[in-house]
Amino acid sequence: EYALTSSRDAQLLWQALPAIERGRYLMKIVEGLKPKRDFFAKLLVLEQGKTLPEAYGEFDDTLNYLTYSAEAARRIEGSIFPSDNPDEQLWIHKVPYGVTLGLCAYNYPLALIGRKVGPALVTGNSIVLKAHEATPVTAVEFCKVIEEVGVPAGVINLVSGKGIEVSSQLVTSPLTRLVSLTGSTPAGQAIYKSSSQNVAGLVLELGGKASFIVLKDADIDKAVEAAVISRYANCGQVCICNELVLVAEEIAEEFTQKVIERVKQISFGDPMSDVNMGPSVTKVGLERINKLVQDSISQGANLALGGKRPEGVEFEKGHWYEPTVLTNVTIDMPVAKEEIFGPVMPIITVSGYEEALAITNSREDGLSSYLYTQDISKIMHSIANMQVGTIFVNKQIVGYIQGYHSGHKQSGTGGEDGAYGIENYLQKRTVYLNYN
Repeated sequence: EYALTSSRDAQLLWQALPAIERGRYLMKIVEGLKPKRDFFAKLLVLEQGKTLPEAYGEFDDTLNYLTYSAEAARRIEGSIFPSDNPDEQLWIHKVPYGVTLGLCAYNYPLALIGRKVGPALVTGNSIVLKAHEATPVTAVEFCKVIEEVGVPAGVINLVSGKGIEVSSQLVTSPLTRLVSLTGSTPAGQAIYKSSSQNVAGLVLELGGKASFIVLKDADIDKAVEAAVISRYANCGQVCICNELVLVAEEIAEEFTQKVIERVKQISFGDPMSDVNMGPSVTKVGLERINKLVQDSISQGANLALGGKRPEGVEFEKGHWYEPTVLTNVTIDMPVAKEEIFGPVMPIITVSGYEEALAITNSREDGLSSYLYTQDISKIMHSIANMQVGTIFVNKQIVGYIQGYHSGHKQSGTGGEDGAYGIENYLQKRTVYLNYN
């Protein structure tokens, strides 16, 4: 309650600052973070388990998110429309929501803070951050920096604790005017229901099951490399990861064999060392991954690679799972139906584009999808008809700060990043002005 009330009190003064002044405070945070790059990268490895290069990448992305928002301070626009009468104007004025709530997932504990703090603050909102209970230390260290650089007290507050117990109190409080969540679809559905009491604004970036479609005319070698990178990045703990390969039957054998050989090259172990993949974050997540794999094998999937905890003394502790490939998968198996969020690649053979599109669109979620083909007509058809928020065409996993990260259907509402992401932290106020 104190976090919310102090944010409410701070927000009115914060909103009164010119946007460019708010942007300068964001840049103070950036400058305060820069000397701590090594510290935060190693902290991310220790707390979250990603490899050191991935951790440095997350740190750099955090600075980019904050910098982009700071630079957008002079580009917050309203509109003026002609009136139906003389001596009048019609304005659409943009105003902040007030107190916003940022609920962060464990897969990117620093970058998600930057992604939410930047747009919230530059638009004149205050924000209460709720770090995931599995990765709270990174958020604490971030907040030490904001205090060091002089961000006014209450503009950014941090609350930690078990997700449901703490988040429900924050979401249902009448002081909370907008909720931004990065998390699972069930979590988003719960937030959606809880926030209805206050009719709070929502930015929900939820789970998905990205199909990775490879058609017969694709550049197979490029598709293989992209499929592997897009599956095993951050130990598969990325919401837009390649979750289900749908490969055309004409090239399925060649593609699958090349994928297996490429996955064999993935090194894993101490993420502080020179490896490609670290462990999963939570024990519960690891157990769930293994159950999906084993249940699918019992239903007829072929274990082509991995499928277990790695052997060796160094893997006796921690949440380790070998990079795994499953073939002979059918659409009704657990690994094809549920979001895995781990280092497992299921491969399904399809007759072609139409079947792959039908499988993709049959899902209740719709976060992202990949398409490898040289057929421009199919590319254009997918852009018009694939029911997802992001399509990667002949492109591996990526996320540019000027893009827009959003889901369709049960993968969320609203979105983050870029100009459209900043827009989600603003309300519109209509003004009918008579100046006669």
